[in-house]
Amino acid sequence: MDNISQIISRSIGGYSIGSILSALLTFLICLIVVRLVLKLCSRLLSRANRLNERLQKVILTSLKTLLYLLTIIITAEALGINTSSLTAIMSVLTLGVTLAAEDILGNVAGGLVILFSHPFSLGDEIEVGGTTGTVREISLTHTKIETPDGQIVLQPNREMSSSKIINFTVLGRRRIVYKVTASYDAPTDEVKQACMDAVLAFPAVLKEPTPTVYLSNYGASSIEYTIRCWTAADAYWDTYFKMYERLRNTFAKHNVEMSYDHLNIHVVPEKQNEN
Repeated sequence: MDNISQIISRSIGGYSIGSILSALLTFLICLIVVRLVLKLCSRLLSRANRLNERLQKVILTSLKTLLYLLTIIITAEALGINTSSLTAIMSVLTLGVTLAAEDILGNVAGGLVILFSHPFSLGDEIEVGGTTGTVREISLTHTKIETPDGQIVLQPNREMSSSKIINFTVLGRRRIVYKVTASYDAPTDEVKQACMDAVLAFPAVLKEPTPTVYLSNYGASSIEYTIRCWTAADAYWDTYFKMYERLRNTFAKHNVEMSYDHLNIHVVPEKQNEN
């Protein structure tokens, strides 16, 4: 035991053999932890189909660099090296980089939130920040959205993660609401039947949930009816526009007049004086 104590107490280059062995053990443990963390993160990223391979490599490389820097600092402390100056320098550099790249880091953080919360996928039609369109690309800093009129919008992930997101595709179906007007002379039951005939005869309209027709408002020169029905998410716009044409044709078959705002003027003849 005395021999072992003497060997451990010996110093090499100003450091005792005991502290060197302790630092080596700490270094090995840190390496094992780093490999486990990287392997776990690699598996999580591989399950995220929204991220391409290049983006996954960027995330893993950044994480690996950070973990190795922490390993060096922890090992140096185990060896007895004063790392306060090194830590201070790294803190200043980190603060400078953070201030200089605040927007970038915010977008990266937003990208990670989107990655793990899964609010939408590629090909989903969404609405966010006043922009409506189809998701074409999800990167670490921004999301690419294609609008219905063919424009490409690059939405920063910082705004994406903090804004209300409406996903029209995730449930696989969408509700369509139509508002049509009919003359006061048209019987209510006849108008509602005409609306239901038009909706139920359209192949893209889902039978469940059941379509509904309600009398929703009395206008100045017409009665308003509200139609609600459901269709597959990918057939929404085609159904939405074609249904208007079908409603008009069905109203004509039922002899229901689609009314519009108009003004009736009654001319009252002037009374002649008897004198």
